[in-house]
Amino acid sequence: MSATQSTIISKTSVRTLDAIVVGAGFAGLYMLHSLRKLGLNARIYEAASGPGGTWFWNRYPGARCDIPSLQYSYQFSDDLQQEWEWAERYASQPEILKYVEHVIERFKLRPDIQFNTRVQAAHLDEAAGRWQIQTSTGETVSAKFCIMATGCLSSTNVPDFKGLDSFRGKFYHTGQWPHEGVDFTGQRVAVIGTGSSAVQSIPLIAAQAAQLTVFQRTANFSVPAHNAPLDPAEQKRVKANYDELRTAGKNQLLAWDIDPNAKLAADATPAEIRAECERRWRMGGLYFYGVFADLLINPESNRVLAEFIRDKIHEQVKDPAVAELLSPKTVLGCKRICADTDYFQTYNRENVLLVDISKSGIDEITPQGLRVGGRDYAFDAIVFATGFDAMTGSINRVDVRGRHGQKLKDKWAAGPRTYLGLSSAGFPNFFIISGPGSPSVLTCMITSIEQHVEFITECIDYLRKHRLAHIEATVEAENRWVEHVNEVAGSTLFNSCSSWYLGANVPGKPRIFMPYVGFPPYVAKCNEIVAKGYEGFALTA
Repeated sequence: MSATQSTIISKTSVRTLDAIVVGAGFAGLYMLHSLRKLGLNARIYEAASGPGGTWFWNRYPGARCDIPSLQYSYQFSDDLQQEWEWAERYASQPEILKYVEHVIERFKLRPDIQFNTRVQAAHLDEAAGRWQIQTSTGETVSAKFCIMATGCLSSTNVPDFKGLDSFRGKFYHTGQWPHEGVDFTGQRVAVIGTGSSAVQSIPLIAAQAAQLTVFQRTANFSVPAHNAPLDPAEQKRVKANYDELRTAGKNQLLAWDIDPNAKLAADATPAEIRAECERRWRMGGLYFYGVFADLLINPESNRVLAEFIRDKIHEQVKDPAVAELLSPKTVLGCKRICADTDYFQTYNRENVLLVDISKSGIDEITPQGLRVGGRDYAFDAIVFATGFDAMTGSINRVDVRGRHGQKLKDKWAAGPRTYLGLSSAGFPNFFIISGPGSPSVLTCMITSIEQHVEFITECIDYLRKHRLAHIEATVEAENRWVEHVNEVAGSTLFNSCSSWYLGANVPGKPRIFMPYVGFPPYVAKCNEIVAKGYEGFALTA
């Protein structure tokens, strides 16, 4: 630390903790609960005024999870699993927040959560062997462990459009939606983007607005969610043997039970392919990932399966030209498949217009609306459905400095470098939950979160029992892991298109495939590393 920093801290009241957790989403809450069970003095610092992480901010119309609620939930407590009753097959944003609040109250977490407090800096004090944290409230905190539970999809991405501040109407981002909601009745509305939040919100905005214009750069594959009230009988059946469902999920690529088909499309007849695709279409949403085992491995199989969805789009959209624009030309699954409710049918409405900006882009924002390809469009409101600076954005918002004052953001300038997505060399006792280099966004996030939290908890307990002070990834292990992550991704079709998995939606961001493909092999590797006394980590007394 610099002399100036030391002077500032010496003049300020410093709170001393065993561990600080940044973020009060699903990761931060379980992390706090686990640290408490170890008897540690820990505290969450959360920038928002309430808990929930991405589910606190994403309140746009139609916001809901795309993984079935019976699987998108904590599994560390069977009592919690049994007592909570989900209302819908796919939980809405309000229902997920109610669940989060229930978890907080049930485990009495609230006294150790500090809201409206953004962690601005986390600097390693090498002499003391502790992390010094500065918050937006002017507080200084000293902690032995610093744990980032900042989320993969929490840093909104608003492109730096020319003239943005000149717009006389109102603009919104789906990831920072007003808590009081928005009434678009009688308004001319623009939606920029056709990713997941757009696919969910467009049908509802169209039903309200006088005119809706959607500006699309890249079409997305989407399968009907078939959402409905959750059948009480089904919920009872699952709860009678929840372990079976959870175990099945953990043994699958995406860390939730998608009822995978072990057969290859390459070995199937056209009739068999059609029958299985129809079955998956009826199952809905992300269940389509389980259609055939070679979906994300064999380009020809992928092409055939993608054509099935393109045909479905043409069946749903009356105007052939619009249907063609809405039919993705990319590899099926290299971008996350969306789960929708009447998305494609919305383009049959007379008050909905689709504008292709794949070649021209958006020229600028004008006081009246948008200029695209030299043509002006007038609007009362603009909705940015432009996604997030995924996986690294929220971490890079914090001024993290490790050994010798090295900035984590500088180290990651050419792309994130981690060991297991959990740790980064040069940053001892610093952990990331669902960081780049881990399965994270390719899985059921809560399942991945629990695995990471349990790894970190066991690691801290190991240090205590063996009278060790610090744990830190070695440079060699980190280099091997980054190479391995790239090799695994390269053996699939995941990185065959410009997706937010590679940071392609953020101008200037390095194009690196960030998540690790495959939950079961990842967990096996973590277990192997622990069994070998935390192989690849440097442990110091």
